Amino acid sequence: MMSLVVHLKTAAHLRGKGDRIAKVTFRGLPLYSRIAENCGEVAHFNETFRWPIASRLDQNEMLEVQVYNYSKVFTNRLVGTFCMVLQKVAEEGHLELTDTLIDDNNMSIKTSVTIDIRYQPMDGTGGMWSDGEFLDVPDDRDGMFAFETDSLLSGQSHGSGTSPGRSLQGSIPTFRKAGRGVFSAMKLGKTKCSKDDHKRGDEPAVLEMEDLDKKAMRLAGMLEPDTISLASVTAVTTNVSNKRSKPDIKMEPSSGRPVDYQISITVIEARQLIGLNMDPVVCVEVGDDKKYTSMKESTNCPYYNEYFVFDFHVPPDVMFDKIIKLSVIHSKNLLRSGTLVGTFKMDVGTVYSQPEHQFYHKWAVLSDPDDITAGCKGYVKCDIAVVGKGDNIKTPHKANETDEDDIEGNLLLPEGIPAERQWARFYVKIHRAEGLPKMNTSIMANVKKAFIGENRDLVDPYVQVQFSGQKGKTSVQKSSYEPIWNEQVIFTELFPPLCKRIKVQIRDSDKVNDVAIGTHFVDLRKISNDGDKGFLPTLGPAWVNMYGSTRQYTLMDEHQDLNDGLGEGVSFRARLLISVAVEILDTTSPEIICSTDVQVEPVSNISESATGKMEEFFLFGSFLEATMIDRKIGDKPISFEITIGNYGNHIDGVSKSSSVKKKKKEDENQEEENELIQNSSEDEADEDADLTSVSSTPPMKPFITDRNYFHLPYFEKKPCVYIKSWWQDQRRRLYNSNMMDKIADKLEEGLNDVQEIIKTEKAFPERRLRGALEELTIGCSRYVTLANKDVNLAGRTKLDRERLKSCMREMDSMGQQAKQIRTQVKKNTVKEKLKLAQNFLQRLRFLADEPQHSIPDVFIWMMSNNKRIAYARIPSKDILFSVVDEETGKDCGKVKAVFLKLPGKKGFGPAGWTVQAKLELYLWLGLNKSRKDFLNGLPNGFEEIRATKTGHGLPPVTLVYDMKQVFQLRAHMYQARSLFAADSSGLSDPFARVFFSSQSQVTEVLNETLCPTWDQLLVFDDVELFGEATELRDDPPIIVVEFYDQDTVGKAEFIGRTFAKPTIKMCDEPYGPPRFPPQLEYYQIYRGNSIAGELLAAFELLQIPFDAEEIRRALIAVHDFAVPQIKVGPGGRADLPPLEGPTDSERGPILPVPLGIRPVLSRYRIEVLFWGLRDLKRINLAQVDRPRVDIECAGRGVQSVLIQNYKKNPNFSTLVKWFEVDLPENELLHPPLNIRVVDCRAFGRYILVGSHAVSTLRHFIYSPPDKSCNNWASAGDISVNLEAEPPIRKMDTVVKLDAMSDAVVKVDMNEDESDKEKKKKKKKKKGGVEEEEETDERVLDWWSKYFASIETLKENLRSQEAAQAEAEEREDLEIAAEAAEIRPDDLHLKGSKMRERFKEKKSSKQKRSHAADSSEKRPPKARVDELVVYNKELESEYGNFEDWLHTFNLYRGKAGDDDEHALDDDRIVGRFKGSLCMYKVPLSQEITRETGYDPNMGMFQSIPHNDPIHVLVRVYVVRATDLHPADINGKADPYIAIKLGKSEIKDKENYISKQLNPVFGKSFDIEATFPMESMLTVSVYDWDLVGTDDLIGETKIDLENRFYSKFRATCGIASNYSMHGYNIWRDPMKPSQILAKLCKEGKIDGPHYGPGGKVKVANRIFTGPTEIEDENGLKKQTEEHLALSVLNHWEEIPRVGCKLVPEHVETRPLLNPDKPGIEQGRLEMWVDMFPMDMPAPGPAIDTSPRKPKRYELRVIIWNTDEVILEDDDYFTGEKSSDIFVRGWLKGQQEDKQDTDVHYHSLTGEGNFNWRFVFPFDYLVAEEKIVISKKESMFSWDETEYKIPARLTMQVWDADHFSADDFLGAIELDLNRFPRGAKTAKQCNLDMIRNEQELPTISIFKQKRVKGWWPFVARDENDEMELTGKVEAELHLVTAEEAEKSPVGLGRNEPDPLEKPNRPDTSLMWFLGPLKSLRYFIWHNYRWLILKALGLILLLLMLGLFLYSIPGYLVKKILGA
Repeated sequence: MMSLVVHLKTAAHLRGKGDRIAKVTFRGLPLYSRIAENCGEVAHFNETFRWPIASRLDQNEMLEVQVYNYSKVFTNRLVGTFCMVLQKVAEEGHLELTDTLIDDNNMSIKTSVTIDIRYQPMDGTGGMWSDGEFLDVPDDRDGMFAFETDSLLSGQSHGSGTSPGRSLQGSIPTFRKAGRGVFSAMKLGKTKCSKDDHKRGDEPAVLEMEDLDKKAMRLAGMLEPDTISLASVTAVTTNVSNKRSKPDIKMEPSSGRPVDYQISITVIEARQLIGLNMDPVVCVEVGDDKKYTSMKESTNCPYYNEYFVFDFHVPPDVMFDKIIKLSVIHSKNLLRSGTLVGTFKMDVGTVYSQPEHQFYHKWAVLSDPDDITAGCKGYVKCDIAVVGKGDNIKTPHKANETDEDDIEGNLLLPEGIPAERQWARFYVKIHRAEGLPKMNTSIMANVKKAFIGENRDLVDPYVQVQFSGQKGKTSVQKSSYEPIWNEQVIFTELFPPLCKRIKVQIRDSDKVNDVAIGTHFVDLRKISNDGDKGFLPTLGPAWVNMYGSTRQYTLMDEHQDLNDGLGEGVSFRARLLISVAVEILDTTSPEIICSTDVQVEPVSNISESATGKMEEFFLFGSFLEATMIDRKIGDKPISFEITIGNYGNHIDGVSKSSSVKKKKKEDENQEEENELIQNSSEDEADEDADLTSVSSTPPMKPFITDRNYFHLPYFEKKPCVYIKSWWQDQRRRLYNSNMMDKIADKLEEGLNDVQEIIKTEKAFPERRLRGALEELTIGCSRYVTLANKDVNLAGRTKLDRERLKSCMREMDSMGQQAKQIRTQVKKNTVKEKLKLAQNFLQRLRFLADEPQHSIPDVFIWMMSNNKRIAYARIPSKDILFSVVDEETGKDCGKVKAVFLKLPGKKGFGPAGWTVQAKLELYLWLGLNKSRKDFLNGLPNGFEEIRATKTGHGLPPVTLVYDMKQVFQLRAHMYQARSLFAADSSGLSDPFARVFFSSQSQVTEVLNETLCPTWDQLLVFDDVELFGEATELRDDPPIIVVEFYDQDTVGKAEFIGRTFAKPTIKMCDEPYGPPRFPPQLEYYQIYRGNSIAGELLAAFELLQIPFDAEEIRRALIAVHDFAVPQIKVGPGGRADLPPLEGPTDSERGPILPVPLGIRPVLSRYRIEVLFWGLRDLKRINLAQVDRPRVDIECAGRGVQSVLIQNYKKNPNFSTLVKWFEVDLPENELLHPPLNIRVVDCRAFGRYILVGSHAVSTLRHFIYSPPDKSCNNWASAGDISVNLEAEPPIRKMDTVVKLDAMSDAVVKVDMNEDESDKEKKKKKKKKKGGVEEEEETDERVLDWWSKYFASIETLKENLRSQEAAQAEAEEREDLEIAAEAAEIRPDDLHLKGSKMRERFKEKKSSKQKRSHAADSSEKRPPKARVDELVVYNKELESEYGNFEDWLHTFNLYRGKAGDDDEHALDDDRIVGRFKGSLCMYKVPLSQEITRETGYDPNMGMFQSIPHNDPIHVLVRVYVVRATDLHPADINGKADPYIAIKLGKSEIKDKENYISKQLNPVFGKSFDIEATFPMESMLTVSVYDWDLVGTDDLIGETKIDLENRFYSKFRATCGIASNYSMHGYNIWRDPMKPSQILAKLCKEGKIDGPHYGPGGKVKVANRIFTGPTEIEDENGLKKQTEEHLALSVLNHWEEIPRVGCKLVPEHVETRPLLNPDKPGIEQGRLEMWVDMFPMDMPAPGPAIDTSPRKPKRYELRVIIWNTDEVILEDDDYFTGEKSSDIFVRGWLKGQQEDKQDTDVHYHSLTGEGNFNWRFVFPFDYLVAEEKIVISKKESMFSWDETEYKIPARLTMQVWDADHFSADDFLGAIELDLNRFPRGAKTAKQCNLDMIRNEQELPTISIFKQKRVKGWWPFVARDENDEMELTGKVEAELHLVTAEEAEKSPVGLGRNEPDPLEKPNRPDTSLMWFLGPLKSLRYFIWHNYRWLILKALGLILLLLMLGLFLYSIPGYLVKKILGA
């Protein structure tokens, strides 16, 4: 360990006599000398300062010595400064010198200092820099530290060390801060900053009166002016000084509140399932809900296309942790559960974090949980979407899916996760827990004690771990508050897992039911890193803290949810020592356990020290103010308790038994620590042992503030609390978080400023953004240097080390990127760069969140009557102290406004909006040994009162302030806008209550408005604030403004709250610009978490000067010395700027906002167009009959005429009225305009129907048209080039080869004859191959047009996405490239990597398109005329058709809760249609000169009249998609219902059975009269056999706005004009008539038709064809094409042009009122409207669904070859197979057909000559087979399925007695399958493997195909293998052709096939068994047989020998 020691000997040649003090600074850390008292020329300091340093001394580091004249009363005056560079010292290690000082003008002065400097490595005794354990200096006095920052806006008040006099002269009442005290107010003139402030240029001093820019420069110090925050100079959002921290205005999000979610999952199909001949079912499981698809028989690639919906109403956290599990089960039925093939798991959060919250058409990889060695078990293709409330899901348009099924490229995995995931073990080790609460009543315990005679801990804990849907639990430790488990729970799961969190929960085991004690979630993303230098998830061993409900045990805990991890815990519950590790498994190793079941096994104990050294921490808190205490609490005395962990918790803290053990431990620790303590300071050591904690304030009776709130009388006496606690010292973790949080806070503030600037349209947002990025870069590099210090610190967990490295890498790259982006910020790129910067912010916040806890959070509880009432929770890192400023918590040693709230669910809803109490609280937490500075941040001017007289080392129990300042606060309350409605009328009677310190005042109540303009000045006199004036000036307390709604009876209702900081004027500052008078500013009002409006106000705090007399008395009282008269000028209030009296005689004593502050007004005229009222609901059960509209703005207004009979005609008779009003010049300050509708009842009564506040009038400001643009082309005519888009007119039809290729062929259709010739030639040329002709006009129908349009839509979407992706890639590459230049080594790789990725992407795209091209070498399709398909509502494309007629919703009733915004629809009681136009009054006369100007209509010229009009409405409903299932079977039986006014059509008899994607294809005609019937409702109902039909969803269309819109939405304009056929013109008016009408209405010249196909409108010339053919093919001259080409380009016409609505289909979301905000499906439709006074339109277009075409597929199986041989012969063991072939069309398994059996094939060859015949219905356009069948015996009717046309052929081995064996299969997609090979030899596996690359054919084009195809199956290793080949012929005929030439099945008549030629072995068994036996056996085995016979003979002989030998021997022996 190294250190730098400076011995300061003397300072000589000082002037005068006095007290001197010296300050020596090194590396930003100042140390103060003691005061040399009353010395003359020479001051003998003779003092040594030592700095322990962690890094080597750098050659150019500086040492600075400053000498001051010390003054008790005034600021210390700087004598001079001496600076030296330590180069010499670094080289030689020792230096002694005497040198002169320089003054603050850099002039040398006589005074000199003598110092001696040593730089030496020490023997390890010096404490580490980061630990702040500074050793005492030989001098036995504290090295006093004052930490100074170089952060941008910290604004320290300087010299913040404790006055060095303290420890020596403890008896004198000390004015800390070197006594720069109250009296600084007395210095005459301007406060001069103490000199030393100017020395530190990089630090903001006290804000002086300079204009903002200069101030900005000062604050920004060295940074450029961009970096200064607006907010810091003006609004409350920033703290300019160091004494206060920023209050958080939003009351904490109530995360535990349940929300609606809907999860929709479509299971489309499965492929490559492993297993032979299976009957697969897919089970979809979300959480505990299971749903199953139907079963598909004998197929490995089933097609389901089934849609499932799961509805949940749970809190988000619970939702996102639920697991979605897809499993495929083989042959499940009622009786047996089936066998699991494979599963796929993912949590809901992963889906929700995807773009658009969904995966669309992705393949899920199945794996087998019981056998992890097995690999992939198949794929399931599905869509998964998670919809929360208010999310709208964009579904990619679903038409026919032609895209190739590229499985590998479309896996169901989030971006960045590898396709091949490996198995891994997740080890969660549970070591032990501490501090558990009681989980049983004491009564039970006493009973037990009586019986058993021993006192037991009242809890039986165990730990349960949940991960990816599996649970594991440890053993139960009986009766233990400090259980020790030492067990590990092991999960086996794929890595990276798709489940983000591991849930660890301590539970109490109980006989009845187990309850959770506390829950902790481990987020895997935070404990791992997937980068190149990343690391696997790892954690700990570390303690995690668990929070939950309060600790006292109750049987029914109302906050039990908190213990389950829902919502914010309100109390510490326990801490648990855990560690997590992950090991990737090598699945090939033999000894691996295959199953994924959870295992639990014991682990070894870990040492005490593994989690860090136990240290003693000290927490100090001081309550400076307690106000706004809710009066509901009652007036019992109130106290506050602070706890950290269980320390300080007196009511329900640690139970005794364990604390005794604790004490023992503590004593052991005590001895180790004693030495340290002794060294820390002489006066602490003695009492340290008995320093008991004081954790709660003395109870006090509250005083009344006003009707709602109390306050506690903490005036000059401020109670303090302090707690000692022991924790493992892991402060580094928190320091790391703090550093990042501070950078993030600064960035966030910058970004908020930028947004504010953009929103208020101020100048130069880009500068502020550049500034913010600059700050970020500096912050990041500073972070990296600071973090570098602790890279190699020992005693950290693996995660600490890895995290530090990865944080440093991230921060480094972020700094580089920020630097990089900063250079690209231009005026036009601000918004996109802002987005990037917000990504940085999210990344920073993510990084800053520390996964391994150390010190638990601090809780502050308000107690009354020994009950806990309300709490606040403060993260310990925010108040943690560090010697390095960046590492200190943001609220450490600062005064923070803390708002207490109710615990748990009590805090939801209205109860949670009110403040329970507001505290001004000072907190400090740090190591006990570095606690000497814990009071430094308090406002100065107090004395400490300790508990005991003797203990001067103890912390104070009370602070007594003997300094106070008196202020006057002026609150200029101008107006509020957009408040919440609090009354049932939909309005509020708002008033505001302003709180400052312990006073409150209210504005007057304004009745019935949501936008009150109070224009009132509230004056608070004699506000007493304690502390130094200068400090207060930097940092006043905050003002809280609350808004209430006054009710005649009962209590006022809370509507919202906002905070503000006043602008302060000290009494020695002039009242004048730039700071005074203050500007009005907008403050956001919040209620709960939701924005509840804004307040326009200004606040100023003016110091009231003292009388001179008072000051003298004060001085004499304090210091007993006489003071001469001090001239302060006239005392008292006379200095304050005068208040104007109430000017308004009507308003009584209310003071208005003074002139300099209120905005400048000018005169505006507002014209109002009254059109009509719609859909007014009943009020108090009575119908609205005679409504009237009142318009009011800024106190002026106008009323509409009365509607005499609302039922008969809801339109107004007088259309336009106007009024004049004075409004602010500044548009941002414009007051809202209120629209109210009242109903005039009899006897002059008026009843409010509803109201609407137009919050911004800017949209309605009239801007006169540019004179220049009116005739901008008068110079000459412009010919409009129509060729810009690919023209599709009749004259040249464009033929597209395919949806994906770009080749475009033009065919001239005018030369019809020659064309036919060409075709004939073509046909002949090709010879035998049939070529399909151009599609015939007669075949085309409306659906051809629709499908062609959908293709186009998909293509456009695709190209947009591609373009976007390309742009993003480009930007990434740029950034990477530039970064690479900065740091070539590291990021170079990254850049190239990205490029590779980019290339990959590109190549895969190209591959796909190649494949497409090759597969699409099809005959060209004729071009079809298209319409436009909008994948959203038509009105959203055309601005709601509010081009001149606006719709204002009228509200009534109370505004809902903060989350219930969606329910605003319930409050709508009707709609007002009209418009506004405002302009400054003297308007130039030119406007009125236009011809035909109607003065009555004002600005609303040329508006149609609003008399009732009869209209024929024709509604076309095409189809619905993704309907929400309504029946139990997960389907619905939908039909359409249409309602318009009184007429209603229900198409019930045409319901579509069991279909969630029904095609309706219907049109409905309804006659209606506008305006009475103008709201069209189209609903989809679910048909039910019994009971009422359920509404699935509905959509509403306002027809009136469409009808009158200038976009002409009555009947869409087609792209081409034709008189017959599928594209017939629908409108009764022809294009030429429409054009003429538009020209007339728009007062433009034209149309003039000229020769040669030209037409001129205004000054534009359009061209087009001039001929048309009628039904008989005769040509006629026509102008319609020309007119139509103008209409299609109407937006190019000057002045009146706009895009006319084309022929279209719109997609509308279906909503259900019971499930607000969640889409229930979508409906594709369009509406035509025809006025009845015009000629009637033709018949409706026929859009009825296409009938499927009947086909017959004839498949002849000729031969098979190389089929694998399965059977062994009984006798001969020879391999053979009894082959047969089976075939079916997908979806028709029950109609499967088999050939006969070819017995005993020895070579795998089989001959069949067998014919299959499959009839089917086919939809050509959708390429799907249509099947209608009953789902089950119980079904009422048939269900229609659409299934891709796929033929499956399988080869089997027939067995007589056992089940047949499956050998192989092939599936051919009849639309695109590979051509068969010519011979069996050429037929191989590649035909299937490389399907994408091979050319494909379609049976529907070719009609007849013959060839060889391979059969495949999968072997054990999941590899494809060839199991045979089949020669087949496919022949497709239509039903008619089939009738003409019928064929027989098999080999039957008619047209029979000949018998196959099979070799004799195949039938021999039956003819002569012996013969065949001989043939086989003798043939093959003769040698074997002969050998066997010989052997048998030998054995016989041996047997005989053995048998006879004994007798023989006996004979021999006996000598026979």
